[in-house]
Amino acid sequence: MAKMNFGGVEESVVTRDEFPLAKAQETLKDEVIAVIGYGVQGPGQALNLRDNGINVIVGQRKPSKSYDKAIEDGFVPGETLFSIEEALEKGTIIMYLLSDAAQIELWPTVKEKLTPGKALYFSHGFGITYNDQTNIIPPEGVDVILVAPKGSGTSLRRFFLEGRGLNSSFAIHQDATGKARDRVVALGIAVGSGYLFETTFKREVYSDLTGERGSLMGAIQGLFEAQYNVLRKNGHSPSEAFNETVEELTQSLMPLVAENGMDWMYANCSTTAQRGALDWKDKFRDAVAPVFEDLYASVASGKEAKLSIDSNSQPDYREKLEVELAELHDSELWQAGKQVRKLRPENA
Repeated sequence: MAKMNFGGVEESVVTRDEFPLAKAQETLKDEVIAVIGYGVQGPGQALNLRDNGINVIVGQRKPSKSYDKAIEDGFVPGETLFSIEEALEKGTIIMYLLSDAAQIELWPTVKEKLTPGKALYFSHGFGITYNDQTNIIPPEGVDVILVAPKGSGTSLRRFFLEGRGLNSSFAIHQDATGKARDRVVALGIAVGSGYLFETTFKREVYSDLTGERGSLMGAIQGLFEAQYNVLRKNGHSPSEAFNETVEELTQSLMPLVAENGMDWMYANCSTTAQRGALDWKDKFRDAVAPVFEDLYASVASGKEAKLSIDSNSQPDYREKLEVELAELHDSELWQAGKQVRKLRPENA
């Protein structure tokens, strides 16, 4: 592992230079990777593995939309696409990529198939970290490992096809075979990671749940709504309010941040924008810091896990979710956005 300096803190990371794809292929040449679940992370990871020459099969319930999607993606029933039980039997590395609630439901079946020497792979530390609520406690004879791409399965696949990589964390919860590190790093490279940084199952889920509820999804939607509503209340049109709230951020400014950092973005804006941003950033930071403290405490206490499990395990969860998502979709903010996107030159 290479030592690198991140803002004055030295960390160990794995890059493609020190662990190239050829080494990952050699490490995994005798493994059968069974991807259980073909929903959010499953397709991206399975397809990247397959394209990288890794022996991968998919286990998915039939009939289902996910089963049909796996067929559309080239997995062949009876050859590379099986029932969950068959895939669990055949796999030497079980990639457990179902939703957290579905993992809890299926766990007794999975545990039964985890014979000594196999590896159980996660892309989220939820099931292991909150095992007092999930009851996911792997047997002693198997490796328990994690690779968590820092983005959606869709982004992982898109980046792969563009010749890029999505950074991932990795962790080892249990090394029963002595091969856990090689297995997990090889899988991290083979699924399309840009580089790998080491963590633990607990740190992964704490940071992940905080990020999803915070700056990545929850906080950004709340911020969008607050600014958009203030602009609309003060007489600005939907088009103007959306462009100043969302479009400029996502299409112009965030690409600059991604390219070279926040200071680079500031340097490429007007002096008036720079001054205003520098004057107001501390006020926003101080305003939201208590919310993030509450959020992290809720994650660490297991409260967020309980809320998620209780909600997602309800039989009418999908129906309720669709109602909530429809409220977002149908709001003036995102209907304005739909029209703005149509008017982008590349979509005209």
